[in-house]
Amino acid sequence: MSTSELVYTPIDDIAKIRDSLRAGFASGKLRSNEYRKYQITQLIYLVKDNMTRFEEALFKDLGRPALEARMMDIIPTLGEAVTQLQNVDKWTKTTRPPFSFNFAAMRPLIRKEPKGTVLIISPFNYPVWLTLAPIAGALAAGNSVCLKPSESTPATSALMTELVAKYLDNDLVSFVNGAIPETTRLLELQWDHRNGRVAKIVATAAAKHLTPITLELGGKSPVIVDPKCDLKTAAKRIMWGKIVNAGQTCVAPDYILVPREFQDTFVQALKEVYEEFYPDPEKRAAVAGSYSRIITPQATARIAGLLERSQGKIAFGGEVDKDDKYIAPTVVTDVKPDDSLMSEEIFGPILPIVPVDSLDEAIKFVNERDHPLALYVFTQDDELKTQVFSKTQSGAVIANETLIHPGAEGLPFGGVGPSGYGMHTGKYTFDMFTHFRASMDSPSWIDYILKFRFPPYNTSKESAAFRLMGSLPSRPAGPPSVKRAGKWWGKWFILALAVAVAGGLTSRLKMTSS
Repeated sequence: MSTSELVYTPIDDIAKIRDSLRAGFASGKLRSNEYRKYQITQLIYLVKDNMTRFEEALFKDLGRPALEARMMDIIPTLGEAVTQLQNVDKWTKTTRPPFSFNFAAMRPLIRKEPKGTVLIISPFNYPVWLTLAPIAGALAAGNSVCLKPSESTPATSALMTELVAKYLDNDLVSFVNGAIPETTRLLELQWDHRNGRVAKIVATAAAKHLTPITLELGGKSPVIVDPKCDLKTAAKRIMWGKIVNAGQTCVAPDYILVPREFQDTFVQALKEVYEEFYPDPEKRAAVAGSYSRIITPQATARIAGLLERSQGKIAFGGEVDKDDKYIAPTVVTDVKPDDSLMSEEIFGPILPIVPVDSLDEAIKFVNERDHPLALYVFTQDDELKTQVFSKTQSGAVIANETLIHPGAEGLPFGGVGPSGYGMHTGKYTFDMFTHFRASMDSPSWIDYILKFRFPPYNTSKESAAFRLMGSLPSRPAGPPSVKRAGKWWGKWFILALAVAVAGGLTSRLKMTSS
């Protein structure tokens, strides 16, 4: 079945859509957990019933292989929706804060309430997962939802618009399609929460209405490679992380930091993996259906320009077909910090390798730049992992793997600093769209205990108020040592082992002598 054509929403209709969604929220339909679960279940079958159509649309928009479409877009969407469905009753329950003797009688509670009508602006690179999965979290939390999918993926956006109108309650979920004018109009309106990847524009517009937002951005996600890593595994996982969706993933490896003397060995391992992934010696990744294409001719030209201006050496790859929006997986060696490939997030299949002389230099290199959305390290050395984890900042830090952590159940997905703020997936998506409303119900008799709070004030009332604070910790004698514990645990273990062995020998000698 062919995909629908993408029709832009008339700008004059956008405010009406927002008002209709607000009326849908005010109707109270979503106060019922059962109706929330019904809508989420409908969303699940929207995806399941139309998997082939989604694969066709993703291939039309991105040239994406069917396996990648299922693994990176369709299955994560289903998984997220099922997680929300299974946890609606649990997550929406009113909870109690930790026990406090002073306030327990006032019955303090935390109520989980929806924020209202929320706006989701999704990017092009994973258009199904990053559009439909947030719907599940928003509905689980009880919100009505307006979605603005990417105009750069017209086939997928048109298909989602068609199917949402068919499967879901349109008083609660609606699409607005378009480009800059339509997005600008959306951002002029007041919403109860927003998320998206248009960053400063969204943040500026949201500030006018004091609207809370979640921004999942990107940046240059580095990979630190230790010569003591599992070389074959590291090369395979890094190369895979770079070629999926032709490198158009916000957490794709952006550049590699590797010891200078290990660079050639590692590049050879990457080359062997590349030839294993794409065994046709004539076409390699250009074989149709095996490798995605760049989203637009403009994006293709931008990435190709970065490669053309680079002073590094192309180890393999480098082929560009602008008409086909094709850029081959490309490894560039001896890249310097001021190279064109280091000037911005590549968001494409080019992998620069920056040689360094030490781990400290690699960590310093990372820390001198914006905090990335992801930081990867490949090593079998636990001490090295600890140093990378503890001395850097990033949205996520991952050892011996790439790309898959956003789909790991229970882990938050989000950035820090310029790579974004807020987090989502699973419970974090539910929380993102939930207002945690404080509640108390204080009985009359409490005034017999807290009567000192009322005027007129006197010394005895001041003393009574101070007693509410309870005991304080002892005053510290001085600052603690900030020296790293290092491997002291090993010395203590050896000492304890020596004591145990000595004790055992003493016992045996006593038994022998008796």
